[in-house]
Amino acid sequence: MEFGLFMNGYLPGPASRDPESEHTMLMREIQYAVHADTCNWKYVWFGEHHSLTEYSHMSAPEVVIPFVAAQTERIHLGSAIINLSRPVNHPVRNAERVAMLDHVTGGRFEFGTGRGAGAHEMATFDLLTSDTKDMWNEAAPEIIRMWEQRDYTFEGEHFRIEEPHNILPKPYGVGHPPMWVGCGNPATFTQAGQLGIGAIAFNFEPVFNLRGRIEAYKEGIAGCTEPLGQFVNDNVMMTNAVVCVADGKRAREIAMSQGRGYLNTMVNMYHTTIPPQKGAITWPGRPRAIQNEEELDYAIEAGYLLCGSPDEVLEQIARYQDVGCDQLVFGIPNEGFEHEEVLEMLELFGTKVIPEFDKDPEHRTAKMRATAKRKYPDFTHPLPDGLDVEVIPTNALLPLEG
Repeated sequence: MEFGLFMNGYLPGPASRDPESEHTMLMREIQYAVHADTCNWKYVWFGEHHSLTEYSHMSAPEVVIPFVAAQTERIHLGSAIINLSRPVNHPVRNAERVAMLDHVTGGRFEFGTGRGAGAHEMATFDLLTSDTKDMWNEAAPEIIRMWEQRDYTFEGEHFRIEEPHNILPKPYGVGHPPMWVGCGNPATFTQAGQLGIGAIAFNFEPVFNLRGRIEAYKEGIAGCTEPLGQFVNDNVMMTNAVVCVADGKRAREIAMSQGRGYLNTMVNMYHTTIPPQKGAITWPGRPRAIQNEEELDYAIEAGYLLCGSPDEVLEQIARYQDVGCDQLVFGIPNEGFEHEEVLEMLELFGTKVIPEFDKDPEHRTAKMRATAKRKYPDFTHPLPDGLDVEVIPTNALLPLEG
């Protein structure tokens, strides 16, 4: 099992209206990603949300990711998620930006895709959530064609390119960035498996509740003979919470601190495409915090979070493997943590816990990408006459005969 972090630009309370606080939060999240690179973490994911006050101020991950890439060496950097709906991100712009991110990260970019958080976010772009599924289904396979073909054309329901165009740049090296899709309902897990792409799962319930959905994904991917991309990305990534510091007692204090669960109230308000939780509290309702030691023990046992010292967390983590999780990702910063404690957690978990579960220095997605096979020819239209070039600049990277 591999491990990663999830950055969302979470900024609760009055700080969300204060530009200086907003800046502090964004710079801290970047610091966490850079620090994680030195402590065995393999992935860091950056959300893309629009107009979701407090819940997420991370609206442009494609800007943040290159900045982090320049300060890191090994960690893979993912989008969780880039919205493929045409009014939000035109399919051509998605193909261009992802390929560029592949270059500037040196092949470390993970292409997480999806439909967005819900009705409020989509309304930012005069878009209904009922439209986004068809837009994703149309755009996702076309991005692969854009990366391969040099005379791309398309006539679709939501976008068209009438004359041949060469969408640039092409991805870097072998294949293209691993593809993923955000999965909220059971049908999306099944679809992700059948398409041979990774599933990004958000755990807002007991971890064992996800077993059926993960099994549906694994069944679908086992039978995938024609993946959406150039290779099968057999991966389930699950987000969760972790409170891991040297002092186990302090970890439990954080888990029971005032305001824990505030993020969930915002999830319940904004994420209208995720099936509602039973008894869910919606913002501005008072968060349902963990009231006592017994409730905390239940939450740990049910898999709502990991909590304790590194030794205690080591004992708790196996249940995530049991349900079929390939990559476990934690939302950072978690509620109740002070800034320095987040840095402590990244180092402690990274050096004491991760090596016990992830003993392979190579990323799982990198191995799968190495098997990539092209799907389309360079050209699908006849080339016009009169394209014989005789002279190019002397400093061209390749000569004409090359």
